[in-house]
Amino acid sequence: MEILRVENVSKQFANHKALDNVSLSIPQGSIYGLLGPNGAGKTTLIRIINHITAPDSGQVFLDQHPLTADDVYSIGYLPEERGLYKKMRVGEQAIFFARLKGLSHSEASTRLHQWFAHFGIEDWWGKKVEELSKGMAQKVQFITTVLHRPRLLIFDEPFSGFDPINANLLKDEILRLRDEGATVIFSTHNMASVEEICDHITLINKAHNILSGSVADVRRKYSSQRYRIVYSGDASRLAEALLGKAVILDESADDPQARAATLRLDNGVAARDIIPVVNDCVDIRSFAEYAPSMNEIFIQAVNDNNLITSTDKNNEI
Repeated sequence: MEILRVENVSKQFANHKALDNVSLSIPQGSIYGLLGPNGAGKTTLIRIINHITAPDSGQVFLDQHPLTADDVYSIGYLPEERGLYKKMRVGEQAIFFARLKGLSHSEASTRLHQWFAHFGIEDWWGKKVEELSKGMAQKVQFITTVLHRPRLLIFDEPFSGFDPINANLLKDEILRLRDEGATVIFSTHNMASVEEICDHITLINKAHNILSGSVADVRRKYSSQRYRIVYSGDASRLAEALLGKAVILDESADDPQARAATLRLDNGVAARDIIPVVNDCVDIRSFAEYAPSMNEIFIQAVNDNNLITSTDKNNEI
């Protein structure tokens, strides 16, 4: 069951097309990674979902109905551009933000003290924001984002500025919120985080949705016909033997006694066809199916899309 659906959304600013006919569906109770290079259109889409700006065309649906301004109260949004009033005291400011989300003063105070105790930051309550480090301030903003218990949470680069220990703390909290029923949209450049916590992803590049699916399905798609070989012998002989059968995607020689290479087999070529060919020219140490990391998938998908876009433009000329 989906909680949010984006249908054919487009947005243009002056001469810049930020989104071009983008569609996606976010399952309820999932952590959904919204990925893409800088300037791809991710933040514009997030702002449209938050009713900060409106699309030029297309629609966004929440729980099967067109998104309205009132729906924003059921959304928690932590933007990449953090903003706290430096001269205000932490507790005072946290209550202020909670009141904006519809909580009474007493309910906001109760929940905030619970969260501050949970994070072990009770001593920050009376401090001015300007006394906090960037990481400390981001903890406060995370708390104010989730305090009203929204069904949909949107985090834009939530780990920016955090050390590894606090980044792991935040990951655990995001997973806990998901397990308690919240749906999370998670925008990041950190592919390791995507592999650790995301259930589904959409990759936006140059205003288009170029890849969507569950993390498992995406990795399965990009692992197809890929193998990792460790061998000893002449790399040039291996490359010659593979002509017309496979492409060598990368090579390494960390061990002087063994080289490693990632192969992508050509269409119609099976591993059983490759192994004897390789074995005739080098000594195989290991040969196994290779599952690329999300970082490798990100780079390949963006590069492939850029190549297609460039080819289309040349054909138009």
